[in-house]
Amino acid sequence: MTNKIMKWVSWSVFLAFLAVYPKLFGIYYTNVFVTFAIFALFAVTLNLLLGYTGLLSFGHAMFFGAGGYGTALILTHMKGVSLSMALMTGFLSAVGLALILCPIMVRVSGTAFAMLHLAFGQLMYVLSLKLRSITGGEDGIGGFPIPSFTIPGIVSVNMKSPENFYYFAIAVLGASIWILWFFTKTPFGSIQVGVRDNAMRIDYLGFKVPQTKAVVYIVAGGFAGVAGSISAMFHNLVSADGALHILNSFFPVMMTMIGGVGSFFGPIWGAAIFQVIEELTSRYTQRVELVVGLILILVIMFTPMGFVGILNTIKQKWTTYKIRRRS
Repeated sequence: MTNKIMKWVSWSVFLAFLAVYPKLFGIYYTNVFVTFAIFALFAVTLNLLLGYTGLLSFGHAMFFGAGGYGTALILTHMKGVSLSMALMTGFLSAVGLALILCPIMVRVSGTAFAMLHLAFGQLMYVLSLKLRSITGGEDGIGGFPIPSFTIPGIVSVNMKSPENFYYFAIAVLGASIWILWFFTKTPFGSIQVGVRDNAMRIDYLGFKVPQTKAVVYIVAGGFAGVAGSISAMFHNLVSADGALHILNSFFPVMMTMIGGVGSFFGPIWGAAIFQVIEELTSRYTQRVELVVGLILILVIMFTPMGFVGILNTIKQKWTTYKIRRRS
């Protein structure tokens, strides 16, 4: 009972902190936090494939980009589109791309899965550059109107205010992360972990492995599209280099590795660490990727379970220490 009360108190304090964050830290660090939240969701969707299903993707940015371009295109070419419709368009664009690819992708795994995603990711990147009349080429799509958040007859909130957009973005991204967390706690979540650990045994138990992979693939792709949609509206811009570049596919992989593969909250820790490193490093050098790469090498060599693994080790040692003191 005490643990449950402490959990509720902790969450209440955390939500209160999020509510007052813009007032405490100002616009700049509010924008930094929104960027962190976007990449936290993006990394969590990658971990849904890698950590929970054992599928490493080197092209996950194509879903991020599909969400961003879908939202940007509908806001550019259709007047009177609501904020929720723009967000839903980004989600459905990524889901549509996942539906097109999943008949191929669910039949492969390991290196083939990773390399196919690398190939399709690069194909999407090149198409976004070549189809200039649609995607804007290297310039991308920018300057599109951001509609107000409206509940008819009740409230209309202007999203041009950074503070208002912060609350909208955090609500959407937080709800998306919660949905994915709940997804991993369902019986289906146990099946996908079984696919990761022993796909043949899951098949013997009567569960369809390709169909299981397809569901996970579509869910991960769709919510990566949500992250891309929020990113496009946040920056009021979506471009090939900003959304579909190969580095944008490696960022969630690095965040997941640094935070802890297989742990749901590992990628969120990884995104936070990544954001702090980027913020501090960029003050002294532009070679942020080099610094992050070196840290990733150290993590793989000495703490393969990432930051969450370090926390678990400390927790175990502390528990052992308390038991010894009592005895």
